[in-house]
Amino acid sequence: MGRVTGRDLGVPFRGEPGRFNAITDVEGVRVGHSTIIKGEAVRTGVTAVLPRSGFDPVFAGWFSLNGNGEMTGTTWVEESGFLEGPVMITNTHSVGVVHDAVIEWMSKEKLKNPEIGEVSWSLPVVGETWDGRLNDINGFHVKREHAFEALNNAMGGPVEVGNVGGGTGMMCHQFKGGIGTSSRMVDGYTVGVLVQANYELREQLMIAGVPVGLEISDFMLEISGEGGSIIVVVATDAPFLPHQLKRLARRVPMGIARVGGVAGNGSGDIFITFSTANTGAWRKTGESNLVMLPNDSMTPFFEASVQAVEEAIVNALTAAETMTGLNGNTVYALPHDRLRDVLRKYNRLKE
Repeated sequence: MGRVTGRDLGVPFRGEPGRFNAITDVEGVRVGHSTIIKGEAVRTGVTAVLPRSGFDPVFAGWFSLNGNGEMTGTTWVEESGFLEGPVMITNTHSVGVVHDAVIEWMSKEKLKNPEIGEVSWSLPVVGETWDGRLNDINGFHVKREHAFEALNNAMGGPVEVGNVGGGTGMMCHQFKGGIGTSSRMVDGYTVGVLVQANYELREQLMIAGVPVGLEISDFMLEISGEGGSIIVVVATDAPFLPHQLKRLARRVPMGIARVGGVAGNGSGDIFITFSTANTGAWRKTGESNLVMLPNDSMTPFFEASVQAVEEAIVNALTAAETMTGLNGNTVYALPHDRLRDVLRKYNRLKE
């Protein structure tokens, strides 16, 4: 990843990660960022998650734990059972421009499907969290070209995390937050997670069951208050159908809770899951031959998603760096040495 991870610092996570410990461990999934840092007050960006190449919609499900936020296109995901394009994440006041840019990008890329030819309409999925403590959010600095950049630069392999893309100006438990990722292997399949973490108060922060937020109560932004949201994308190559993917999405809050999230009134906690299995399932005529795992096989995947969500959030915290932005506000990074000291104090440090 190029940044310090929770594992690097000795956080004792459970479960077996994939090669990159990233959402891109799910074959075909790509991630791209556009990071916008200008002057003293612009700290924002766009992140793109592409399930696979071309126009080949994937089965998907979504879930909102607390709805003080936005993820466009999810009513059609719920109705149709398919995610028909990328998942985009940005700041709260840039959802519209990113939404429009995705439609333009899909048109210009001339994405095709044997069933319909060139794609003629789209309901893009765009999620958001609020970066207004570090970013001039009402300056509308995200432009269509930034969404294009995130989409065109999307690739597999290691995923850049921390102060990047949509996570550039975000804070988590009143430390610097942002983009985080992790993965788990389950019976030959992969579950990968990407988060944009921007939520909750310091005192609630738990890492490996340890009250880190209570132990590290300094390094605080002078302007306090509840954080504002987390977007989670869960990908898997396991052959699940939409109703099963919705079940998987409902397990995401358990991973957030392990890090201290409580889905406060001001938080938009919105999650989307998709499966890259069953290629060619989307069609307008004829029959599709599908493969699915039985519900009785899902419990290990529930556990894997909980573990990966937990680790992805911690990775966002450990990768993020101290940032100063709008009005001179400074949000401090989680101090690595202090985290190790706290874990050691509670006999939770993995040496």
